[in-house]
Amino acid sequence: MNTPASATPRARSDRRRMLLAVIAGGVVLGVGTAITLAVWNDSEFATGTFSSGQFDLEGSTDGSTFDSSPTAPGKTLTFELDADALSPDAVVYAPFAVQLSSDSDYSASVTLAQEIGGTIGADLSYSVYDVGTFGATCSAASPPSGTALVADRAATAPGTVDAFELTAAATPVNLCFVVTAGSDLPQGATGTITWEFAGTSGATLP
Repeated sequence: MNTPASATPRARSDRRRMLLAVIAGGVVLGVGTAITLAVWNDSEFATGTFSSGQFDLEGSTDGSTFDSSPTAPGKTLTFELDADALSPDAVVYAPFAVQLSSDSDYSASVTLAQEIGGTIGADLSYSVYDVGTFGATCSAASPPSGTALVADRAATAPGTVDAFELTAAATPVNLCFVVTAGSDLPQGATGTITWEFAGTSGATLP
């Protein structure tokens, strides 16, 4: 029996070409699908620049030269001459001033604490006054008046006390330390009191 013409090698070759054309078409369609799935991308950036403000307490023992003493013992207060030879119930005076440095950016709430060294502190107490003008009323001849910022505080008292506010840079609060010896002060006692003014930053200065 004769083989039909459709089954000849030539016919099989035609079918192969058609199959390859379909496969090729599938590849083209696949590439086309990938292209339609692609998306556009874009970004927008923004940058903020930041820096911290400054905050610094300064002290002065003469009312004119201010600088920072951030660690003990700090500056030396100048008490009257008889501060080195106290007797029971004696009172001695020393001026001091505290301000915010000129480049400070914030107001400050200032507290005061003290620490004694030696033995004499157990028999001492102190008060602190805002005297307005440096040294104007801070001596036995011209003692401070008005309400004390810190009144009759024992040198051995623990903790801190609220003292004053600083609301402008390079604007000092002029103080007077008044130290009183106790009635039971013994002979030959010596020692020190170290005061710490600690500021906590508040509102931004205008």
